[in-house]
Amino acid sequence: MNNTLENLLPLSQLRKIIKRALAEDIGSGDITTAAMVDARRQGQAVIIAKAPGVIAGLPVARETFLAIAPELNFKALVCEGKSVKAHTKIATIAGPLAAILTAERTALNCLMRMSGIATLTSQFVQAVAGTQAKIIDTRKTAPGLRLLDKYAVRAGGGGNHRFGLSDGILIKENHIRAAGSITQAVVKARAQGHHLLKIEVEVTNLQELKEALTAGAEAILLDNMTPAMLAKSVKLIAGRAVCEASGGITLQNVRAVAETGVNLISIGQLTHSAPALDLSLLIQTMTS
Repeated sequence: MNNTLENLLPLSQLRKIIKRALAEDIGSGDITTAAMVDARRQGQAVIIAKAPGVIAGLPVARETFLAIAPELNFKALVCEGKSVKAHTKIATIAGPLAAILTAERTALNCLMRMSGIATLTSQFVQAVAGTQAKIIDTRKTAPGLRLLDKYAVRAGGGGNHRFGLSDGILIKENHIRAAGSITQAVVKARAQGHHLLKIEVEVTNLQELKEALTAGAEAILLDNMTPAMLAKSVKLIAGRAVCEASGGITLQNVRAVAETGVNLISIGQLTHSAPALDLSLLIQTMTS
């Protein structure tokens, strides 16, 4: 297990998420398992990757199984954040067979989603290797699962943007409209924020960029710009603010975006559209 990564999952918060997920799935009881399996029966199962990818969520899967039966023995067979080939054994679970079957779907749902996010993130990170650009996520996460989604991005080698609205000031198009102008928006934000809080402003053209810089924005979100426009913007910023590119970023164009000299590339697709990694759980042995 990657202990450094696992530290990003506060146990109290993780257990609350798992408790809600299990309650949603089990309801008043797992009637199928109760009908099929004697509560005293023991067994061992293995989780297998059916496709290549980056594994993320092993601590979540482990806590899910333990939430059903603390005596279960969950053993990770690969490191968190590791790339695996198809047919790789990911983990084993041993103990009460009924508990394994009851926790199976919730554990796999989390592990598959998180591994899918980590896999896609890794692909973007590899695509910009050798540039100064860092791949980061957005707040476009599954409601209630942001902790897991953003953790999975880190497992894939990416970084995190704001976790929530209270983490930083990002002035976007509708904020600017509400305030009246970029300048007024920055003035209002500065009056509310403290001296350690940076202000980021979203801009869509060079005129807005110039206004944001003049107003004193410490970070600029360059929204839906072509690589040519991004390059002009980076040159205009000239190190006076952090440059973040966002909008319309794909695996096909991310390299060109990175080569413009931006510092950050934020990609909503990492968490809102990553395909789940195909994993399965199979019972290997059973004892009566």
